[in-house]
Amino acid sequence: MLNILWVGFFLVSFAAAVFQSFNGEWQIWTTLVNGLTDAAQNAFTLCLNLTGLLCFWLGLLKIAEKSGLTNLLAKALAPLFRRIFPEIPANHPALGSIVMNMAANMLGLDNAATPMGLKAMEQMQELNPKKDTASNAEIMFMVLNASAVTLIPITILMYRAQMGATYPAAVFIPILIATSCSTLAGFLAVTLKQKLKIFDKVVLAYLLFFALLIGALAFFFFELSPETRLKAAADFGNLILCGFIFAFLTAGIIRSVNLFETFVEGAKEGFEIAVRLIPYLVAMLTAIAALRSSGVLDMLIEGISSVLNAFHINADFVPALPTALMKPISGSGARAMMLEAMKTYGPNSFEAFTSAVIQGSTETTLYVLAVYFGSIKVIKTRSALPLALFADIVGITVAILMAYVFY
Repeated sequence: MLNILWVGFFLVSFAAAVFQSFNGEWQIWTTLVNGLTDAAQNAFTLCLNLTGLLCFWLGLLKIAEKSGLTNLLAKALAPLFRRIFPEIPANHPALGSIVMNMAANMLGLDNAATPMGLKAMEQMQELNPKKDTASNAEIMFMVLNASAVTLIPITILMYRAQMGATYPAAVFIPILIATSCSTLAGFLAVTLKQKLKIFDKVVLAYLLFFALLIGALAFFFFELSPETRLKAAADFGNLILCGFIFAFLTAGIIRSVNLFETFVEGAKEGFEIAVRLIPYLVAMLTAIAALRSSGVLDMLIEGISSVLNAFHINADFVPALPTALMKPISGSGARAMMLEAMKTYGPNSFEAFTSAVIQGSTETTLYVLAVYFGSIKVIKTRSALPLALFADIVGITVAILMAYVFY
C-alpha cells in the first residue's frame, strides 16, 4: 500500500508538471527539482535536530519500564480486560500480554508495545478454532490498538518544539480528548457488534471513570476564555509532562533502579530510532514536496475548500486534511504531512495546530492490521477494519473540533 502511494505521488506530480509544460510553464520543472532538493535536506536536518529530544524522552521511558510502572498500569487494567475478552480463559497468559501491551501504549513505549502485542496475538491464536479467521478477541484487541490512548504524545510535542512553535504542548489536551473519544468509539462499536455485556458493574465503573476524567478536562478548558485557552492548555500540558518525569524518577529510586545507566540505555534506542527515521522522512517528504511543487496538493485543498464554502462551512481546517487522509494508511506519511503543514503555514498557524492534533488522535490502522494479523496468518479479518476506521473517523472529527475550540 505504502509503495503504491509513494510511487503514485510522484507519478501524479510529474503528470501535472507535463500538463503545465504543454501550457508553456516550463519553470515548473525547476520548481519541482528545487522542492525535492529542499525536502530531502530538511528531512535530514529535522531528524538530526530531533535526536537529543528523542534520546531524552526514551531514556526517561526506559526508567518507567524498568521501575515497574508499566506492570502497575497493567494490574489496574486487568479486571476490565478479563470482561471484554470473554473468549480468553481466566489466568490465560494472553490476558497478561494484552494488558502489558495496552499499558505500554498508554505510556508511549512503542518499542515495548509492539512485541507484547505480537505475543498477545500469538497466544490468542492458540485459542482460535478458525486459524485463518479473526476471532472476536483478536478483533477487539486490534481495534483497541488502532485507536489506543497515548498519555504522552512525545514525538508530536518534539516536532512542534523543533519547528519553533511558541507553545509546543498546547496540543496535549486536545490530543488527549480526541484520542480518548477515538478509543471509546472503537470500544463501544466492538462491544455492540459482538454483543458484549458492557453493563457489567466493573466495565461501567471503568467507563464512568474514563468519561468523567475526559469530561472534567474538557469542561475546565471550555470554561476558559478563547484568549487564555491555548496558553492554559500548554501550561497544563507542560505540568503533566513534568509530573510524569517526576513520577518516573521517583519510581526508579523506590525500585533501586540505576537511573543513569537505564536512562542511557533508553537514550541509545532514541538515537537508533532517529537514524532509522531519516530514510522514511526523506522518502515521504520528497514525495509530498513533489505534490506541493507541482500544484496538485494546492488544487486538492482548494477544491475541498470550494465545496465547503459553497455550503457555508468553515474551511480553515482543510489544509490539515492531508494528514487525516494519510493517518490510517501510513504513520510516516501522516507525520510528513504534519511537518509539511508546519513548514508551509508556520508552526504557530491554525493549520499546523489542527494537523498535529489529528496526528495524535488515532493510530495507523492499516499498518496495525497488517502487522498483527499478518503475524498469525489471519486473512479473514471480518469486522476489524470497518470498526477501526469508524474509530479513526470519530477521532479525526473530534480532533478538528478540538482545534477550533483550543486554538
